[in-house]
Amino acid sequence: MDYSFFDFLKLIGSLALFLYGMKIMSEGLQKLTGNKLRNILSAMTKNRLTGVLTGILITALIQSSSATTVMVVSFVNAGLLSLVQSIGVIMGANIGTTLTAWIIAFFGFGKLSISALAIPLMGIALPLIFSSKSKNKSLGEFIFGFSFLFMGLDFLQNSMPDLQNNPEVLSFLQNFTDRGLLSMLFFLIVGTILTIIVQSSSATVALTLIMAAKGWIDFPSAAAMVMGENLGTTLTANLAAIPANISAKRAAFAHFIFNVLGLVWLTIAFNFFVELVDTIIGGITSVNPSGMQSFLASLSPEEYTQITTLSRSELSPELAALQSEYLNYQASTSYGLSLFHTLYNICNVLIMIWFVKLYEKICLAVIRPKRGEEEDEEFILQYISTGMASTDELSILQAEKEVEVYVQRVRKMFGFVKKLTNLNHHDKKFLKLYNRTEKYEDICDQMEVEIGSYLGKVAEGRLSNQSKERVRAILRGVTEIESIADSSCNIARHLKRKMEADVVFEEIIITNINCMYELLDKAFENMQVLLKNQKITESELLHSKHIENSINEKRNLLKRENVENLNQNLYSYQNGVFYMDIVSECERMGDYIMNVIESLEVKHI
Repeated sequence: MDYSFFDFLKLIGSLALFLYGMKIMSEGLQKLTGNKLRNILSAMTKNRLTGVLTGILITALIQSSSATTVMVVSFVNAGLLSLVQSIGVIMGANIGTTLTAWIIAFFGFGKLSISALAIPLMGIALPLIFSSKSKNKSLGEFIFGFSFLFMGLDFLQNSMPDLQNNPEVLSFLQNFTDRGLLSMLFFLIVGTILTIIVQSSSATVALTLIMAAKGWIDFPSAAAMVMGENLGTTLTANLAAIPANISAKRAAFAHFIFNVLGLVWLTIAFNFFVELVDTIIGGITSVNPSGMQSFLASLSPEEYTQITTLSRSELSPELAALQSEYLNYQASTSYGLSLFHTLYNICNVLIMIWFVKLYEKICLAVIRPKRGEEEDEEFILQYISTGMASTDELSILQAEKEVEVYVQRVRKMFGFVKKLTNLNHHDKKFLKLYNRTEKYEDICDQMEVEIGSYLGKVAEGRLSNQSKERVRAILRGVTEIESIADSSCNIARHLKRKMEADVVFEEIIITNINCMYELLDKAFENMQVLLKNQKITESELLHSKHIENSINEKRNLLKRENVENLNQNLYSYQNGVFYMDIVSECERMGDYIMNVIESLEVKHI
């Protein structure tokens, strides 16, 4: 088997196509789905059990746990699944992938490759890419990304050393059997490495069956290789997470630790599991998988060659009987490895499903933001769910709490805008921070929709007039808070356009903009304090109006000064345009903050 430098370059190119497909697919999902897919996935993964069942179903349908975990990683990257939800689906994918082993056992080695559909899918996607409708365009991008991803996986598999068709390369492994725990650990590592090399757990299972059928390794060693295959397949998800956000990296890491912890307890119970499977399969097929090596050892080289190369009609009655027995052992070994794989994964899920929160804590502790970066924000409502609460009064209280969280997120987004303003736009952090601002704007849009939908359901119930008024007030406030987020994003866009025009603000402009930001910070602080009480006194309302008036006055002052500064050539007209756009947006933000405060009930004293 030759493996040249050109083959290695094909491997790197295949990996690049895979990663690019992952990126395009994830971006297409974000643009396309809105809240529909989020609601479907939330319903399918609302608890641990349904999450596991979802993983089993998807993997059974597409016949690839790697594909399922890659899709889960892309869903997390797109903000459609939370880390906890993704862990349940990944656990289910591990059970679903065992169906592949049974298909191999029943129907031989090989299965339909999804990559065969990649080119026809791209043909379907082509007219969508050139569509004038943004939804169609996003769908086209998603299909292209999906196609690239599976083409990359297929090329990745084909670019690896062809061990499946050259199993003799691995014949030396027969020297490492019958050494107890050391043999088990050795073949576990071999299974892991082979799966990483071949990039297909199904191909590794097939390879393991070939080696067991030839008598190179015994049944316990083959079972250990299947254990290693479970660990090796986690590499695909971790590769997919390379260009993704920190939440997606955590989902991929959860897949890894789930399999590692599973291997720990199975290593202790390994002999029991192997004997249990050997006994069950022996009772069903009349021959034990563990008897394969003894049977092959009893054959002469001539007998072995004849029963493995000649058809039944060409053999003597004695050799035909030996061939039938050999085929029975082959089938028994195949069923045994499939049953071992299935039992292990089902038991692993039954044990680990109770520790999902622990997995989440481990992932949060191990996968941390890089130094100087902030934590990625996951879209998740903290106080309300999409279903109805038990009482109307409690529902309204939960919505009010959620609005406080909403404001915190909007203020955090405003913090990004302040950093962007004071950052050199040639700094590599500039675009990262801008992208985070846009992501937060999407989160704020989603929060407005979900809080609004929730309150709409609450309003359908039997409410007192006072409660109805509270619901209307919260809805008014939520709309204005979303407008604050829009204003923050608009300032960020002005700054990005400034960057694209390669405009650098003079010190006087930066100082004046920061003065506006300080006034807005006061307004934010005041709004957050008042939202906690949900009622304000007349004096607090007057104080809030005073803050808003100071923002308006500052805007007017800066506009007048801008005309004078332009006359004195302190900065260019283009700089002045960007500057005034930002100042005007700040003034609008102050108005929206005041509107939120005015939506609260005034408490007369």
